[in-house]
Amino acid sequence: MAQVTADKIKELRDITSAGVIDCKKALQEAEGDIKKAIELLKKRGIAIAEKKAARATGQGRVEAYIHMGGKIGVLVELDCETDFVANNDVFKQACKDIAMHIAAMAPEYLSEEQVPQDVLDSAEDKDLYLKENVLLFQPFIKDESKTIKDYITELVAKTGENIVLKRFIRFEVGA
Repeated sequence: MAQVTADKIKELRDITSAGVIDCKKALQEAEGDIKKAIELLKKRGIAIAEKKAARATGQGRVEAYIHMGGKIGVLVELDCETDFVANNDVFKQACKDIAMHIAAMAPEYLSEEQVPQDVLDSAEDKDLYLKENVLLFQPFIKDESKTIKDYITELVAKTGENIVLKRFIRFEVGA
């Protein structure tokens, strides 16, 4: 087993924002390989999110974002389980990031379930249509290697609470 140094743990933490113990365990399992450790942490984050998905989300934030000198505006509701997390800086930043993403990418729908079946049937490439028009499937503008859904899953792993992107609305002058 490769020796796990404090520098490697710090590097992995900087990349993933995972806890020290989680980073150390992942690095030990990955025999010091940062890329393998990142994948292990990602898989654990998905498992954590799946376990918490049934828990009620009675708290959260509504975030407003105004862009281009008042030409585009977004309201987004991101829900969580407690007001402690809702007032946490990581959660607040996620709300801002998602609102900014919506302003930039102009999704039409939150989830696949909201897309009318006739619209989906008329799309030439269903997967491409979903990726371009459904918020949860869009590549996150701050890190295109993950989708908004992946970003929220990571947020669940970081906060330890179920988090649900409840709704959004985007306004654009002249649209």
